[in-house]
Amino acid sequence: MSTRRTGELSVDGDRATMTFVRHLPYPIDAVWAAITDPAARADWFGVTALDPRVGGRIDMMPADPPAPPEHKRMTGRILVWDPPKVLEHEWNQNIVEAGVVRYELAEEGTGTVLTFTHRGLGVRNARGFLPGTHAYLDRLEAHLGGEPLPGWSERYQLVAPDYPAWR
Repeated sequence: MSTRRTGELSVDGDRATMTFVRHLPYPIDAVWAAITDPAARADWFGVTALDPRVGGRIDMMPADPPAPPEHKRMTGRILVWDPPKVLEHEWNQNIVEAGVVRYELAEEGTGTVLTFTHRGLGVRNARGFLPGTHAYLDRLEAHLGGEPLPGWSERYQLVAPDYPAWR
């Protein structure tokens, strides 16, 4: 099992893709529920409305970062809905380029491998999103483990030095 927790950034022209691979010691159904159940998702990410089907809508207001709601709100269409393996949806947020987010789950023994990708962001924005996404995935893991959730801002500050700066 890999212990690498940081995400990676790949660049193609003026667009980037963030990829995180997390090995989670929880059953695939529990991870799927944490990602797709609006009540569970509200705990670690933010208030979410989700129409669970291809073509359905997702609308989310992340709890953090501390920013005006019009900057945080994310909306999109669900592009892939394949329980409990894949959720892929558009990521439309007025502060960044339109993109696509994918949660891909695979069973690994009694646990689950989560591969998270966010593609389509501009390179500068992707570099800023890396530590924030890392912080949210840490919150997801705490949620799954029934542990107190780390503060998003504190996690962001702690992991930011592990990522490329705004270069």
